[in-house]
Amino acid sequence: MIAMLMAAAAAFVVAIGTTPLLIRSLRRRGIGAHIRDDGPVEHPHAAKAGTPTMGGIAIVGAMIVGFLFGHIRRPTVAFTTPGWSLVALVVGLGVVGFVDDYLGVRAQRNLGLRKRGKTAGILIVAAVFAWLAISYAGVSTELSFTRPLGIDLGRIGWMVFAVLVIYATTNAVNLTDGLDGLAAGSSAFTFGAFMIIAFTEFRHPEIYGFLPAHALDAAMVAAAALGACAGFLWWNAAPARIFMGDTGALPIGGAMAGLALLTNTALLLPLLAGLAVIETVSVVAQIVSFRGFHRRVLRMAPIHHHFELGGWSEFTVTVRFWLFAAICVALGVGIFYADFLRFGLE
Repeated sequence: MIAMLMAAAAAFVVAIGTTPLLIRSLRRRGIGAHIRDDGPVEHPHAAKAGTPTMGGIAIVGAMIVGFLFGHIRRPTVAFTTPGWSLVALVVGLGVVGFVDDYLGVRAQRNLGLRKRGKTAGILIVAAVFAWLAISYAGVSTELSFTRPLGIDLGRIGWMVFAVLVIYATTNAVNLTDGLDGLAAGSSAFTFGAFMIIAFTEFRHPEIYGFLPAHALDAAMVAAAALGACAGFLWWNAAPARIFMGDTGALPIGGAMAGLALLTNTALLLPLLAGLAVIETVSVVAQIVSFRGFHRRVLRMAPIHHHFELGGWSEFTVTVRFWLFAAICVALGVGIFYADFLRFGLE
């Protein structure tokens, strides 16, 4: 527990302390956000054009520092393959997001890598993580909810499943990152849930079958991610002084997916990241409706913009969506804990 708290505290301090320095550096270089200019109506955030972006640099850096700081108590806390695999996933996706953001800024448009290039980058990083996880981290190849369900996907099948989970989650978080503080705040809730889940698995290896060191390392990554998101949120809350960009959204989504895969809670992830799922579904529904029926089901997608155009203030949408995210996380943790109690009573 102390190691997790150390990781979270270190990541929070680094994020809250380095983000202002990053803001000044980005402003000097003229690296600002470009608001998308397509759609039937003017984007509600057109006035935010020029706000420094690529704030994910601070998030990723804080996560790494927090993870390393949590291991100061060695030899009690050892570095393990699951922990390093998650860090590699975060860094790799951060690089993909950085390239996408940089190219978008250089082109002076809300475009970065082409879709194929961005997708290829995410898939390559996800495939490397999946290979590390199945080869060295000892993960189960079975489908899992709160624990393996007995449906074995096999080595190749599980790797394909893992890549799809990572790809879907990174894109879902990216879609959620559309209001000041929305993605950072809601993601902090999800990482808090994974802290609880991984720590429970650390304390009860007889139930979950994890090596204690592996589960604790995953818990520290979750703690570092929580601290990094909370520290960044200080500067990203409305009115945001910096945006995380793909440099932050992709690593955050990847960390969520990686934690779900390593803690055998992949099928519980859609509930723990319920807000991101709703945001993604809203975009899919808008596309299907417009292309299939030439009608829009929402004023603007993702759904947070729909409520903005309906008259809700950005702050109101963000807080209410945070509440929804917190409810989803509470339900997910409740289901996990109920299963833990049921197993303990058998």
